Amino acid sequence: MDAHLRDLRYFLAVAEHLHFTRAAEELYVSQPALSKQIRALEKQLRVSLFERDHRDVRLTAAGKALVPHAQAVLSAWHAAEQALLTAANTLVVGMSTAPGRGLLPAVRARLSDVSLQVRQVPWHDPTGGLAAEETDAAFVWLPMPAPERYRWVTVATEPRLVALPATHRLAAQTTVDFADLLDEPFLALPTSSGALRDYWLAVDARPDRPVTVGAEIANTEETVEAVTAGLGVCLIAAGNTSLIARDGVVVRPVGNLAPGELVLAWRRDDRRPLLAALVAAVRASL
Repeated sequence: MDAHLRDLRYFLAVAEHLHFTRAAEELYVSQPALSKQIRALEKQLRVSLFERDHRDVRLTAAGKALVPHAQAVLSAWHAAEQALLTAANTLVVGMSTAPGRGLLPAVRARLSDVSLQVRQVPWHDPTGGLAAEETDAAFVWLPMPAPERYRWVTVATEPRLVALPATHRLAAQTTVDFADLLDEPFLALPTSSGALRDYWLAVDARPDRPVTVGAEIANTEETVEAVTAGLGVCLIAAGNTSLIARDGVVVRPVGNLAPGELVLAWRRDDRRPLLAALVAAVRASL
């Protein structure tokens, strides 16, 4: 009856919200995937943890009994992880795309006695692994979900550009006005990315024109493939141009759009000296 830590984390999220969709949003997973995982856990434990009907989700007696023990297991493991990282003088830094801009080499030089583990985090998680406590800090784009849970320092403020197929009718222009893109299909981040998905679709700049999503993208390679295939256009940060502008893809400035903000973020309640050293190194490198 060995349960994975992920299963316990999923169980506690549903137990807290008593709502599968809200729990899935918090975990940055799809609701069907979460439901499937909970059913697998119930089968493994040979008990029903939740009572479900078309309106409500309730904890069973077994589910109520599991809650404090699941919390204790996750708390103990988190403490163990932190102790290990502290002993090894290690920090795990998440990122969805490489921050570039000469930042990481400069930070490493200032923290030569600290082991920095860089972890690539899929775009479905706009917190870069912070929400699931898989990372200690993360380079992410604003806006972040539940911003009250985090602190951050701005790393770069960059214009939002548009990536277009080289054959697109607007590709020959040196600058594209956003009004000319309103009827174009756009590539979108996964729905679990929430407000960040809306930001890179520039929903705030199209008050009367709903966006048409041509395809969803979860990483840089998917973005390049989707743009090249003509599935849609895509807003990107200026600093990521070199990752996207390849054969078949052109990148153009966009008029009348606010710039994007890249930050190094960390959990507000994390006050470890090692993390403070990382933040100080980033500030100094900027």
